[in-house]
Amino acid sequence: MRVGDFANLSCRRSRNTNDSTQDSRQHSLHSCSQMGDDKINNLSHVIVRGNATGFAQEIQIGSHRLTGDEPVSSGGTDTGPSPYDLLLAALGSCTSMTISLYARLEEVTVLLSHSKIYAADCAECETREGRVDRIEREIKLTGQITAEQRSKLMEIADKCPVHRTLTSEIDIRTKEKAAG
Repeated sequence: MRVGDFANLSCRRSRNTNDSTQDSRQHSLHSCSQMGDDKINNLSHVIVRGNATGFAQEIQIGSHRLTGDEPVSSGGTDTGPSPYDLLLAALGSCTSMTISLYARLEEVTVLLSHSKIYAADCAECETREGRVDRIEREIKLTGQITAEQRSKLMEIADKCPVHRTLTSEIDIRTKEKAAG
């Protein structure tokens, strides 16, 4: 197995792959031709519906159906993962997929946690007052790879599209949709 330089691979691996996971990998990774450029990726629409009975939400992502909720300790009914759990799941699955795009290992395990910390306790944060979000991500790579390949894969993990989104400036535009 060879782990190449992230910038030079240009997604050759996925373009030359004929296996059945090709389409799903490209969809999940925003198709390599669009990774990192400024094109708008409208690959899927997410619809979330809730009502006045509690925090539980019906989530529709294409043909997939999920439930989101808050834990009982936060006033929910714990019928599904919390919004922060879903965020961590997005980062973890994107990290694992991105690593797998470059190296087929026996297993990639990504463990994540989210917390709020005081900005003053974060030496590398720009924010100096109040609290900031901290995501801890631990990656376990199982397979026969060298120390150099391991190091390269850890660099690649920070280049997954969701990681890049979470660490970039985000412009969220909200508008009311007319009932009907």
